[in-house]
Amino acid sequence: MQNNESIQYDCLRGCVVTNDQESGEVCCSYRPGCCKLGDRNWLKDAQDGTYKDIFEVRFKNTRKGFYINDSPQNVRVGDMVMVEATSGLDLGIVTLEGPIVGRQMKYKGLDPDTAELKKIYRKARQSDIDRWQESIAREQETMIKARSIAAEMGLEMKIGDVEFQGDGSKAIFYYIADGRVDFRQLIKVFAEEFRIRIEMKQIGARQEAGLIGGIGICGRELCCANYISSFQSISTAAARCQDLSLNPQKLAGQCGKLKCCLNYEVATYMDAQSRIPRVNEPLEFEDGQAYLRKTDILRETMYFSYDKTSDANLYPLAASEVMEIIKMNRNGIKPESLRTEPEQTAPEFITAVGDDSISRFDSPKRKRSRGAKKGAQKQGGGAPRREEGAAPRQGKGPRQQGRQRKEPNPSE
Repeated sequence: MQNNESIQYDCLRGCVVTNDQESGEVCCSYRPGCCKLGDRNWLKDAQDGTYKDIFEVRFKNTRKGFYINDSPQNVRVGDMVMVEATSGLDLGIVTLEGPIVGRQMKYKGLDPDTAELKKIYRKARQSDIDRWQESIAREQETMIKARSIAAEMGLEMKIGDVEFQGDGSKAIFYYIADGRVDFRQLIKVFAEEFRIRIEMKQIGARQEAGLIGGIGICGRELCCANYISSFQSISTAAARCQDLSLNPQKLAGQCGKLKCCLNYEVATYMDAQSRIPRVNEPLEFEDGQAYLRKTDILRETMYFSYDKTSDANLYPLAASEVMEIIKMNRNGIKPESLRTEPEQTAPEFITAVGDDSISRFDSPKRKRSRGAKKGAQKQGGGAPRREEGAAPRQGKGPRQQGRQRKEPNPSE
């Protein structure tokens, strides 16, 4: 049976669009786990009847909100609904319901009992979905045209993305700019060109990288394009805390700002550093002073050397041992030398067979004497043949074997 349906995955909105080529009907269905706005309802089996009329509705990219059901229809996760907008109607997909919605609202700083929420009017009809898909098809062309208009007007800004409202009467233009931009004249030109209401929203470099997407230096998808929707401030103090090199080329991401992953392990490093003492002076031992050369924060190990300027001979000490030595030095007590501790040796390499040594090819090759080499060349490059009845050559080294002559066999 021939399949006359074309399937298109809209990851920016988290849905699957199926177009029947024979009837021309367009069907949209919710695709859980698609894009970074996908949520997991871990309280799905704990329905207690609270917040049963409040739902989380998602739109394009990072835009989503909380709405209250004002229709007699039963709304469930995955339904496409027509919701209240600032002007007109918008179309979105229901992603969360039940008690977890109240937790999400509290996380966003909203009180579920007193917050004024916009309404869900009804479920989307087929005519609403068709109009919605027509508006989505205009977004790419509109963005390219808007970029050219902004460039002609000489505005220092870049149009990053365009999002049409569900009824097609309004469009949101996301732009990137370093400073303040006066786009009042630009809005008039856009309104005349596209015949819609215009809304301008400024986004940062990190939001732009999340919209574009890409692969990070770690080989995985960018975090801002995968799951991060709210960005925290990042400073070079996070790199210093983790003892990282302050190289701007290594610390900066594709957006040109500091990488978001610098904040991931800051709490772990700060907790480990709280158990590592500060060493402002060299440690006093019976055979001299030991200077701190480096510190392994996660292992809580400090490396000392008797030479202040060299890292040739380093002696590891646990952070707890260093604290004890510092207390002893304050009391005028000098512990024994660090050199008395046995040095850590690397484990011997053992092959799968067990009888081959890894250094078997490191032994020097024996040099062949010039006389033996010339004799081999005269005989055609091969080894000299031993005549029948001839006595074997005697000698310990190859040089003696080359000089020793053949002796007749006494039995002849």
